Amino acid sequence: MPSDAVIARTWWTRGRPFTLAELVADGIVHGVGILVAVALGAVLLTFAAYETAPDELPALVLYVGSLLAVLGISLAFNLCPIDSRAKRTLARLDQAAIFLFIAGTYTPFLVLLGATPFNIGLGVLIWGAALTGMLLKLLVPQRFGRGAIILYLGIGWSGVLMLQGLAAHLPPVSLWLLVAGGVTYSVGVIFHLWEKLTFHNALWHGFVVVGASLHLIAVLDCMVLSRLA
Repeated sequence: MPSDAVIARTWWTRGRPFTLAELVADGIVHGVGILVAVALGAVLLTFAAYETAPDELPALVLYVGSLLAVLGISLAFNLCPIDSRAKRTLARLDQAAIFLFIAGTYTPFLVLLGATPFNIGLGVLIWGAALTGMLLKLLVPQRFGRGAIILYLGIGWSGVLMLQGLAAHLPPVSLWLLVAGGVTYSVGVIFHLWEKLTFHNALWHGFVVVGASLHLIAVLDCMVLSRLA
């Protein structure tokens, strides 16, 4: 299909098909992200289980699992042919998995801060919003388009509500990595929306991979490295 061809815009497709070069670049970005997630995730879970964080292990398993799920589903969706029936199913799963991943990322930190009324309430708020977003994306994705981006960012930056607690419990390196990851995700949204830019999808996913990697290193630092020191 020509690179300048136009296709009907739907909730699961853009106004133009990606070129082969764009698809290859996007696949490479996803592949790097999956390799990083598998490698660092394995180290994190192994040391947490046997050495440093057995109490937080269920939350860490949820976190790493959500990270692998969002990257794997995103890779399948973005490489799936446009005219494939599977594209629409994968689109629902792809967009819902983002909500799962955001809430999954918060879970280890919420567990680390302890079961205070405030932290429990914040956890309910984060997971409630994420589950609502997941249901909307699975059931009525055509009615929940750009508004989902606002909800993604809203849930993602809700962590500022527990910034004081995180500053008291996290090593400085972990805290700064956490903030840097959030900024990276937010900047990446610019490229997600900049659809006329060539390679915009690969660039967006590149920011996602970098942001996710920063957060993964932050979790590894606070749950493993700082406890081994």
